[in-house]
Amino acid sequence: MTTTNVLTLVGSLRSGSTNAQLAQTAASLAPAGVEVTIYEGLADVPFYNEDIDVEGSVPAAAAKLREAANAADSFLLVSPEHNGTMPSVLKNAIDWLSRPYGAGAVAGKPAAVIGTAFGQFGGVWAHDDARKSLTIAGAKVVEDAKLSVANSVVRFAEVHPSDDAEVAGQVAEVMTTLAAASAN
Repeated sequence: MTTTNVLTLVGSLRSGSTNAQLAQTAASLAPAGVEVTIYEGLADVPFYNEDIDVEGSVPAAAAKLREAANAADSFLLVSPEHNGTMPSVLKNAIDWLSRPYGAGAVAGKPAAVIGTAFGQFGGVWAHDDARKSLTIAGAKVVEDAKLSVANSVVRFAEVHPSDDAEVAGQVAEVMTTLAAASAN
């Protein structure tokens, strides 16, 4: 049995992030044959600038991100919503992974976007923007693998997402759908 490698990028950098917890839940509920790596180090990646994206002198943090993405079979982005869109750290990662244009590390690979936010829609706008950016970057966004969990501050105040049966079931479905898309 071959292993499917899913690289997970979390758009929240704060400790105690419910989105980081959601990523952990996804990793723990991945189906057999799926290995999930939650990427550490997005905060270290400099803002994308074509002047520094030069072969042989790409900043180390960006090169490390690209290396991890090149080794991945698919991607799971886990995002809160910042001012109605995805956090800049996540958009920056997509920018780095989209280059070189048409042949970036996400090109042709399945990707899914999930997340949780304080508001009543759970970050839908941010997730839609992330899917749009991934599509433009060349990823094959898996439209059937999505989840936006509302009211995160209240819902997860005393419960880890993995202990919320409804959310855990939905995350497991997303991971199964993403794994199936990765196998094709």
